[in-house]
Amino acid sequence: MQHAVWWQVYPLGFVGAEPQALAPDEDTRHRLPALAPWLEYLQELGASGLLLGPVFDSATHGYDTTDFHRIDRRLGDEADFAGLVTAAHERGIRVMLDGVFNHVGRDFPVFQAALTEGPDSAAAQWFRMSWPQTGDAEPDYDHFEGHRQLVTLNHAHPEVADFVVEVMCHWLERGADAWRLDAAYAVPAEFWARVLPRVRERYPDAYIVGEVIHGDYAEYVTASGIDSVTQYELWKAIWSSLNDRNLYELDWTLSRHNVLLEQFAPLTFVGNHDVTRIASKLTDDRLLAHALVLLFTLGGTPSIYAGDEQGFRGIKEEREGGDDAIRPAFPADPGQLSSLGRPLFVLHQELIGMRRRHPWLHRAQTHIEQLANEQLVYTVRLGDNALVVALNLADQPVSVPAPQATGIVCGDAVLVSAGASASVNLPARGWVVLSA
Repeated sequence: MQHAVWWQVYPLGFVGAEPQALAPDEDTRHRLPALAPWLEYLQELGASGLLLGPVFDSATHGYDTTDFHRIDRRLGDEADFAGLVTAAHERGIRVMLDGVFNHVGRDFPVFQAALTEGPDSAAAQWFRMSWPQTGDAEPDYDHFEGHRQLVTLNHAHPEVADFVVEVMCHWLERGADAWRLDAAYAVPAEFWARVLPRVRERYPDAYIVGEVIHGDYAEYVTASGIDSVTQYELWKAIWSSLNDRNLYELDWTLSRHNVLLEQFAPLTFVGNHDVTRIASKLTDDRLLAHALVLLFTLGGTPSIYAGDEQGFRGIKEEREGGDDAIRPAFPADPGQLSSLGRPLFVLHQELIGMRRRHPWLHRAQTHIEQLANEQLVYTVRLGDNALVVALNLADQPVSVPAPQATGIVCGDAVLVSAGASASVNLPARGWVVLSA
């Protein structure tokens, strides 16, 4: 499982679903089957896992869940979900679900019961609420990052833990292979330390990755018992170093990344459903290949945000609807994609193929061989296995050392010599991966 390359889809956007939940009298929209034609595309890309964004009933964008046991009617029903999972598994594709267990939508039935039944009710214990002394004013309550429509759960309450265990097992029983824990950084690690052992009693092979943006990643993994966290530090260092042509920043982050790899394999990415697309984030799109080389040669579990492999563009804005540009609808089938994205898709195939031929990269550590603002040479190594990677950001060709290199695996360069004194000639803005 942890050797997967994930292809992440935001389903509500992908299928062009309505921005608001359907009214009770509206017919269910059976859109999940529209993902089935993309499974072969996922395989052609070289990925082996489908990371689905929210698929459960919600009021709007999927992260304000109202029913954790029902597929969002804008997407379909449980039969549609079962069909998608079966089709994925028949192709050897694993399926990861997005679990929003830090908060719920205001229409979540237990929250509505708490508002109706008052502070002494069993439902009220599920949330952290401050009740007015007099009058009919609505109680205040903890909510997620200023969004009152996202009601924070009381993770100290045993019934909340029981509920999350039951939900996770419910969908693992129905074929899911893994869970992404949304906003895990906002949930006390000890909550997961209570929940996950109970889940793993029934599903020991389930892969659990937490969304953690900041803080001590290693400490959170240790305290929570999750398998992995999202590597936002590396994401930032990749695009920032390329934009500033300052690879010293990346060098600093790689040293921290090495420490993490001693304990676990982080989920690595250069794009996801919450950030500006990498093709828009980079100020020089001629360096997009360098970002991908880093993603697929460094240790960790790579994830590709659907559309990034085609060079989709989109800028996230901090406003209502500011995610729309990075969560667009896709065509009915891959054959309708623009041919302009094909060269980048082929590059993804090449790099993913290289990674799958070297599965040890999953936990490989990075050793810097040469570093300058616009050049970086590093060896990735695990035991007796090694590759040498050289990057040139400059607008001029350069010659750099490539110690122990014996041949070119992929990339555009000339290996001048082999062995301990090997060097390589890189073209302007060139890159190469070398055997060693």
